[in-house]
Amino acid sequence: ILKDNKNLRRIHNDALRGATGPDVLDISSTALESLPSYGLEAIQVLNATSSYSLKRLPPLDKFSSLLEAVLTYPSHCCAFRNLRTEKQNSLLSIFYNFSKECESTMRKPTNEIFYRDDSYNTSLWSVEKNTYLFATDEETSPYSYSAIFDDSEITGFDFEYDFCQPKVLTCTPEPDAFNPCEDILGYSFLRVLIWFINILAIAGNFTVLLVLITSHYKLTVPRFLMCNLSFADFCMGLYLLLIASVDAQTSGQYYNHAIDWQTGSGCSTAGFFTVFASELSVYTLTVITIERWHTITYAMQLDRKLRLRHAVPIMLGGWIFSILIAVLPLLGVSSYMKVSICLPMDIETGLSQAYILLILVLNVVAFIVICACYIKIYIAVQNPELVSANKDTKVAKRMAILIFTDFTCMAPISFFAISAAFKVPLITVTNSKILLVLFYPVNSCANPFLYAIFTKAFRRDFFLLMSKLGCCKSRAELYRMNYFSAYTSNCKNGSSAPGPSKASQALLLLSALEK
Repeated sequence: ILKDNKNLRRIHNDALRGATGPDVLDISSTALESLPSYGLEAIQVLNATSSYSLKRLPPLDKFSSLLEAVLTYPSHCCAFRNLRTEKQNSLLSIFYNFSKECESTMRKPTNEIFYRDDSYNTSLWSVEKNTYLFATDEETSPYSYSAIFDDSEITGFDFEYDFCQPKVLTCTPEPDAFNPCEDILGYSFLRVLIWFINILAIAGNFTVLLVLITSHYKLTVPRFLMCNLSFADFCMGLYLLLIASVDAQTSGQYYNHAIDWQTGSGCSTAGFFTVFASELSVYTLTVITIERWHTITYAMQLDRKLRLRHAVPIMLGGWIFSILIAVLPLLGVSSYMKVSICLPMDIETGLSQAYILLILVLNVVAFIVICACYIKIYIAVQNPELVSANKDTKVAKRMAILIFTDFTCMAPISFFAISAAFKVPLITVTNSKILLVLFYPVNSCANPFLYAIFTKAFRRDFFLLMSKLGCCKSRAELYRMNYFSAYTSNCKNGSSAPGPSKASQALLLLSALEK
């Protein structure tokens, strides 16, 4: 009646209440969206293949007699993993002392085989002697049933078949390596860390954006690039916030939400955010590094200075590239639905494999370019006659920190992802979630501090903004005076002193970039 009924969308919640059965419920190839909450206790076999609308299951304690489940989605089998019937759960705890009797039962001669009588009661008979194996009188046996149960409680229980050989619930299809039976984040400590990291990324980058946008100082190329970097890293924080929120809501019952989440708009949005943010951040970091190198290298050639009219089309190209890369999985090139953390891990087709490899290779190339530029910058400003040892060490440490954060973010992800792209995975999806939380967002958390918050220029803008709100007025006035003094001094030196050497001018510019 139910099987292959394409129009069946709902079964009334009380349809099976009070019924003796059914033992088998076959709702395969139907449009059923949910099962009733009552009357499922007698079901031993549940067949729900090709029931794509059935995305959630009723409470598991309703399936107290279930022995076999053939379902549509692998995640639903996670619900039945390690699930025992209600009868078995109670018996395993009460009959702990009967374990030795199970061993003796297995050692019985072949001419003493136990079987159930016609009334299917609790009696166990010996074929030859036709006598009870276990006494029902407390005084005759320490393992008496009547000493523990009433007659009504042991009806239908057979010692050998129900306890010595307990039935195991089987469920298909089984979960695969991409979707193991666990919550979105898997580990409990990640559930705590991800909140700390995403709040840090969102708060840090939002503060930088707010200060830079509201600053009354001229929008320079470094400021413009920093705004783009902060926005990209802010989007990464939103992705982590979305993942953390869904994990908190579905904790312990993700199997009932997996299909809605991974096939819905939520996972697609999260996937778009993370790929867009990651690629735009890497692109902008590369442009910032090249801009610094260009400024240092061509410090004496003002006609070659990078101006805002040059930076805007460069970043426009980065935005178009990042959006295109993030949209491709929504169009069928790889997919965000493959895993619960909504990363494009689908490499089933050659095009999807090429897509993943392209992203990873570009990120590796970007890291190499960043390292090469910082090495060139360090060589350019390293002049023992003009630069003190203390200043030289400070510049080296700052560059080392910038390169280290980039390496920490890119290297682990790229290494394991490239191996997985060639279908030789070196890490499980469960362990990859550690990389997602601890390494993947490193740049998004560190960038606002390394490129903005820790600089003097940002602190000046921040206190000036706070003074407009009636706070920190004395600090703001101090920054105004220092800025005016520095500006006046530079003007006098520029008009009276001879042209500075290339090395000293480069050092001056680098110092300005570090403030």
